[in-house]
Amino acid sequence: MSEFSLSKINDRIAKDSKFIPSLKKAIGEVIVGQNELIDKILIGMLANGHILLEGVPGLAKTLTVNTLAKSINTSFQRIQFTPDMLPADLIGTLIFNQKTSGFETRKGPIFSNIILADEINRAPSKVQSALLEGMQERQVTIGESTYELDNPFLVLATQNPIEQEGTYPLPEAQVDRFMLKLKVDYPHKDEERQILRSSARTDIVKQKKSTIKATSIIKAQKSINDIYVDEKVEDYVLNLVFSTRNPTKYGLGDLSQLIQYGASPRATINLILASKARAFLEGRGYITPEDVRYIGTDVLRHRIILTYEAEAEELTSEDIIQRLFDSIEIP
Repeated sequence: MSEFSLSKINDRIAKDSKFIPSLKKAIGEVIVGQNELIDKILIGMLANGHILLEGVPGLAKTLTVNTLAKSINTSFQRIQFTPDMLPADLIGTLIFNQKTSGFETRKGPIFSNIILADEINRAPSKVQSALLEGMQERQVTIGESTYELDNPFLVLATQNPIEQEGTYPLPEAQVDRFMLKLKVDYPHKDEERQILRSSARTDIVKQKKSTIKATSIIKAQKSINDIYVDEKVEDYVLNLVFSTRNPTKYGLGDLSQLIQYGASPRATINLILASKARAFLEGRGYITPEDVRYIGTDVLRHRIILTYEAEAEELTSEDIIQRLFDSIEIP
């Protein structure tokens, strides 16, 4: 790629990313710390991918998503998933109109730009599956009619990893639709002190109204498509993904007994897209192996299915991914 072309892309990114500092500032006024989590949520949004947030209760998962949605001038719906929920509660249904003696479509809450699927694993699988068409095809079918979803369309789902009673684990097909699975950790002590001082009060501090337009997000997503990917970086991504399917070929034969199913081609696509979004946040018109390593665990952790042997040894998918990063040669 010529220096002139790269310079043009860098100039375009500088122009199209001007809203990012304002967006981060708006979120930072409500959310203390969690800077890496916020960056990764922005990466998912800019790469036009859906995000699964996992963490114990009380870590501000819902508040973070609410804050992001309110910081952008778009439509937002918070959907509380419950065991008695039906697919129609999510996508909508046909209602009989006695006056016209015909059926009319009543659209559900999924017809919004940003969806918070709160505690997604509390709803039965038929409700979780109702999200599949919307997440993948960006459209919803009600009766015999198909309706396009608005752009941008982003699903941010939360789940609690420690509570099993009354929950329905997400099937692999559903989990694979999420570009990123982010683990939300406890804040540092100094961050929790700030949270204590700002939030230990009886009244609720209201967030300022947003000034960031949805068109800024759409324009940024288009810019990300033009970010340059060198063939060596493509090879690096392909080697990472293929090593999850055939570890022996990459000198990792001992992992063959630990990985039941490797990452799908969707992982390859999402790893490149998420790396492009990270480069965009950094103001670069090209991606580096460091971008891949920064976001790689979040793209792969829910796409590697471990064997019983791995679980018996108390290994996690993160442990396997770290082995891959340590072993696959960096260009």
